[in-house]
This record gives sequence, structure tokens and C-alpha cells, in this order.
Amino acid sequence: MINVREINAIAELSEVRVAWEALLARTASGTFFHTLDWLECYWRHFGDRQRLRVLIVLDDDRPIGVLPLVVRAESTRVGSLRILTYPLHDWASFFGPIGPEPAATLLAGLKHLCDTDRDWDILDLRWVNGDGNDRGLTEQAMFQAGFQPRAQKWDRTSLVEFSGDWNAYWKSRDGKFRRNIERTQRAMREQGRLELMRYRPAASNGNCDPRWDVYEQCVALAQCSWQAESDDKTSMCHAEMAGYFRDAHRAASRLGAADMNVLCLDDRPIAFAYCYHWRGAVIGLRMGFDPHVAQLSPGLVLQKMMLEESCRRGDSSFDLGTGSQDIKRHWRTSLVPSYRISHFPADILRAQLLRLNRWLRQRFKGENDFACSQVV
Repeated sequence: MINVREINAIAELSEVRVAWEALLARTASGTFFHTLDWLECYWRHFGDRQRLRVLIVLDDDRPIGVLPLVVRAESTRVGSLRILTYPLHDWASFFGPIGPEPAATLLAGLKHLCDTDRDWDILDLRWVNGDGNDRGLTEQAMFQAGFQPRAQKWDRTSLVEFSGDWNAYWKSRDGKFRRNIERTQRAMREQGRLELMRYRPAASNGNCDPRWDVYEQCVALAQCSWQAESDDKTSMCHAEMAGYFRDAHRAASRLGAADMNVLCLDDRPIAFAYCYHWRGAVIGLRMGFDPHVAQLSPGLVLQKMMLEESCRRGDSSFDLGTGSQDIKRHWRTSLVPSYRISHFPADILRAQLLRLNRWLRQRFKGENDFACSQVV
């Protein structure tokens, strides 16, 4: 018999840690952001104005899936609304249920939401990989649970998929772009000894070395790059985010999911890329370089060396992330959209006004409807 246990206190999740980890190990599209370690870190820094709703789906008391959700207030074009969504908060491109049975997990979890007191105004499941592993599962589960799902494109990410060896991938790139990168790399080597320092801790009972020395090099490069002046305040060096990034790095290192890349010229760090990896899939998080060597195009060289090293070590994919798609088009093998699947309760006027607003903007303004990380 299928039933759902709802957990609203982050401390109580320790009771299901072993089951959570076992289910994540069987999750085809799992990432570091699906781990309980990341959720605990995220909640310490951003949970004060949200309500946690983690749904543990059980079959005869045996956990078969986890549906992590949060309720938070967000500003919209029709005023503040309470949004029930995944906790990802745009730290990565995709999210979804945890476990080997996503359809059953979604259906049971959504039926539970339908049968419990509503503390939200809009059900808005974002970061759904509709063209990938989801393929309509979320919409179908919403409908079967009694909701009225409406799909909308949320964002898009540039993905590099390695289907063969490095030479096959590299030869598939535009010839002019390829020659430019190779020329730039040769010119840099003429300046001195060029080395990619890549560190991935091996998971070992939580005793992995986080290599804080390498981490601090990444932060120092972020501090001297454009990121120090970024308005979005989400860089590794920003005072409001530094604590979160350090805690997340500690957790990722403990799980063997941290992936730090530093490009050095004569042992001097000149560019960095901080990433996470999980079962061969890499997610690029932050990247920057020393502006004093901008004429050497260190970011381009780092990207090429990093992708080549990933391919040679057997990684299956590299998610370059959302934003700046014109720059990433030369590297990607595909541009993959993510979706939001929403339900607007009929008895909440502002929810219906927002639904109408979205429809009108798409219908008459011809917008491609990428929501770009905000409720609009």
C-alpha cells in the first residue's frame, strides 16, 4: 500500500538519511543538489523564510521515493504569492523526484498535496527536464492527482555530451573557433608552463580532504574578476554568499562531489572553474579569471582543457549552465530547455490573474516564455 510521510523539520530528516542515500544511488538523473547534505546546507542559509515540505513515499513502509518541496513567498506581477516548488533555487539546471520510481513518487506526492490543507497559492514545479528524463511524467502526475497542469519553459542550459573520444568531439566544433582556441593555447604556452590543476576528492567515509588551499585560490580569482562587482550577489567571494559556498564545498567534498579547476601559468593561478560532479555528470557553477591576463583569453583555454580532461577521464556530460548562451554555443552539443509545470487554484484570484497574465504575454507579445528564474 502506497502512503506518504511528510517531514517539515530539517532535523527530522536525519531519520531517513540512509534511505535517502540508497534511493539517490538509484536515481538516474541524480546530482549533488539531490543529496540530503546539500538540502541541509541550503536550509541553514536560506530556510528562514521558507516552509519545508519533504514527502517520503512508502510502499508498505518501504521508502520508494522522496519529493523535496518548499513553500516560499515570491513577488509576482500581481503581488506576493506563496509558491510551492522544488528547493533548487536555480543553483543548477534540473531537478525532480529522488528514487528509481519517479512516476509513482510524483503521483503519490501530488495526491498527498491535494488531500492536505493548502498553505500555498501556486504549485510551481520548476527545473523539470521535460525533453529528457521527465518526458511528461510531471504533467501526467499532476493531472491524475486532480490538478490542472500548465507547462511553460523556464530556462535553458548549454550541455556538452561526450559520446565518443575527445578528438571526435573537438573535430565536431566549428573550424574557425577550434583554430582560434588552439592558437590561443599555443600563445599561452609560449608565455610559460601551462597547467590545469583539477581536484576531485574521492568519497571515503566522509573523510575527504576539501583542499581549502585550492578553494581559496578559486575565491581569490573570483574576487579579482568581474564577479566581485556582480549585481546578482551570488559569487563565491560575495560576503552574503561566502558562508553558503564554503558549507556547500565542505558537504560536496565529504561526498566526493566537489570539482575544482585552476589554470596556472608558471604556478600562478590565472583562471578557475568551480563545479560539482555526480556519477560522471559535471555541473559548472562558477568561473572567472585574473583580468591582468585577459589578453591571453585564459577562460577559453581553461574551458577547452577542462572539457578535454573530463572526456578523457570518462565523464558523460558537462552542463555549462544557463545564461550567456551566445558565448557557450561554440562548446555545447545541445541547448536543453527546462520547464515549469504549474497549477493555479481556481479559488485564488491572484493566482488566476497571474495565469491570465502569462497567457496574454505569450499569446499577444510573442514572447518565447523563458521565465528566467522568476515568477512573472
